Amino acid sequence: MCGICGFVGPEGPATLTAMNDRLRHRGPDAAGEWADAARGVRLGHRRLSIIDLASGAQPMESADGSLVTVYNGEIYNHAELRRELEDAGLAFRTDHSDTEVLLNGYLHWGAAVLDRCNGMWAFAIWDRRSNELFLARDRFGKKPLYWAAGEGWFAFASELTALALYPAVRTETDRLSLQKYFAYGFIPAPRTLYRDVHKLPAGHLLRVRVGADGPGTVSAPEVRRWWSFELDPFAGTPRDPEEEWGGRIRELLDRAVARRLMSDVPLGVFLSGGIDSSSVAAFAARHVGPGELRTFSIGFGERSFDESAYSDLMARQLGTAHENCRLTPDQARDLLPAAAAGLDEPMGDSSFLPTYLLCRETRRHVTVALGGDGADELFAGYAPFRALRAARAWSALVPGFAHRGARLAAALLPVSHNYMSLGFKISRTLRGLSQPPALWNPVWLGPLEPDELAELFAAPVDPDDVYAEAIEAWNSCAGDDVDRTLQFYTRLYLADDILVKADRASMLNSLEVRSPYLDIELVDFVRRIPSAWKLRRGTTKYILKKALEPVLPREIIHRSKQGFAMPVGRWLADGAVAVDPARTAQGLSRDFVRARLEAHRRGRADERLFLWNVWLLGQGSFADSTSPAGPGERA
Repeated sequence: MCGICGFVGPEGPATLTAMNDRLRHRGPDAAGEWADAARGVRLGHRRLSIIDLASGAQPMESADGSLVTVYNGEIYNHAELRRELEDAGLAFRTDHSDTEVLLNGYLHWGAAVLDRCNGMWAFAIWDRRSNELFLARDRFGKKPLYWAAGEGWFAFASELTALALYPAVRTETDRLSLQKYFAYGFIPAPRTLYRDVHKLPAGHLLRVRVGADGPGTVSAPEVRRWWSFELDPFAGTPRDPEEEWGGRIRELLDRAVARRLMSDVPLGVFLSGGIDSSSVAAFAARHVGPGELRTFSIGFGERSFDESAYSDLMARQLGTAHENCRLTPDQARDLLPAAAAGLDEPMGDSSFLPTYLLCRETRRHVTVALGGDGADELFAGYAPFRALRAARAWSALVPGFAHRGARLAAALLPVSHNYMSLGFKISRTLRGLSQPPALWNPVWLGPLEPDELAELFAAPVDPDDVYAEAIEAWNSCAGDDVDRTLQFYTRLYLADDILVKADRASMLNSLEVRSPYLDIELVDFVRRIPSAWKLRRGTTKYILKKALEPVLPREIIHRSKQGFAMPVGRWLADGAVAVDPARTAQGLSRDFVRARLEAHRRGRADERLFLWNVWLLGQGSFADSTSPAGPGERA
């Protein structure tokens, strides 16, 4: 796992070195730079050595010298692809580097190499044959890639803060992106916090041609989608779907885990005690010697946030060498400023903190860890899936004035800062039901709803613009509400929240995290299972749970879902995490922030999601770009 950066333009080696050094935490083991000075092309790489430690250094040139790449990721089927390429006559100089497989694959297949790769990646290839810079990102966007362009230049990097070191990159805050941040709790691709900087979305590629229109010219970037998650249910149902589909899920998950055990450095598994991480650990234990698998979890002193009993149960059953680091919430809170300061772009998922702490403790022992990310999105694992049928009936039968009455009644419930308290769940459900169906999911998840956004920004807000990504994901799906919700979670929440959180938390600690549930062979099978077998008779992840009955104990399979959370509501209420309305980000209403903070502190409302997002926006490297412009109730 690594960090990459580069540019085409008039800047020199000092700029590249500065960008590359900013990525040191992503690759502490080595640094490399490469230049084609005549074309103004410079590529930088920071390496976290995982595969082929001796001969896998980057930037790497192809054997014939026509290509050079900087690459961040892992191609899990690289050994099979290498054999196929060798049979086709391609020469290899490294022992078993997946980077060279990528280079030779591009030489042989061109952009079609992406379809053959099973893994995670963000990379750039400079092609001397065509004077073209080719960039691509994996199917789900596990590895990040930012870019910016202007007349005569193009620049890219794994992180926003590294890209911002290129002198021509402008870092003015984008107002619509800031609205999306408070609508979703994250900024969906291709947007970023900055108006002139873009994320390359998951499953997309980008091409830039150099010198085609004369010396020193750089073409406008051409961005194209090469893969998209699409639901395509089987036409028929087997006689015994639990057995047939369940058996196939076990087979594919076992194969996916085995692929991700390849490593030339120590490796372990995250083990929270939930069904997803427990299944990954169980299959991993089949492929290593008895007692050799290492597992890792974080335990917390506050019971409603702690899963230690379940992770300990699974570790004992599997016989793993288990590390359970126990922290009090207050100890975790004390580490929050350092964790938040490392975030490259604001994302309001408060589970970033426990994920960061888990990665920090895991990195003390291993360099690679397997996790369970992706299962909830693929198999309908979240609580909102169970609310969809009632939501559709409520939306059809209950008039608008009754919506308002129900919300007023819910506001009278006692406020609790425990994990997923009853009042919190009822309040979040009702706020979503006040919106059109296409907005249910983002409003259920997000810090604010449309009317509140207008108050925060003290100006009209167009929901069609703010929620464009969620509306497109909902409307483009031909299935039922469950399918539409699956598409929302997989295309948006997974790509722009869950995987961003995992990438930032792990790479800040120089740890590589792998996700077996996002193996393309498994995904291609699961996306064809009809939604009625994912959410069945009110049971989320039904077919996955049936598949794992021969693998996991009943206590794990049928336990209540527990999120990876911290008591941020209490921290915000007692001032341990301090929101200062006077320092509210530029363009936001301080009066609105002040009123919400007061209501939360007095126990009149649970505003944890909004206040957490406000606090986070004032932290980290992005704080300066959103700092108040001056005195007054609106900065």
